[in-house]
Amino acid sequence: MSSNTDLSLSSYDEGQGSKFIWKAKETLFVSIGMAGFAAIVAYGLYKLKSRGNTNMSIHLIHMRVAAPGFVVGAMTLGMGYCMYQEFWAKPKPKP
Repeated sequence: MSSNTDLSLSSYDEGQGSKFIWKAKETLFVSIGMAGFAAIVAYGLYKLKSRGNTNMSIHLIHMRVAAPGFVVGAMTLGMGYCMYQEFWAKPKPKP
């Protein structure tokens, strides 16, 4: 009995990094959305220097729309995948 409590208490000692890794494995599409968000922001900062004669405000508006749009798209795909797994991919029980 004490081994069960030791095992459950040891799971509370994990750090923030291991919690993040566990959550990333559990919700793959959220992780993809976060990575895409970071990539779009990095690309936007890189292209900020070579934007040509485009106004700064137009460039920032494009980045402001693109980055959260990628996150919402990844979450929508993840939700669709979960719904597919839950409702259509499961074998139906015989009556």
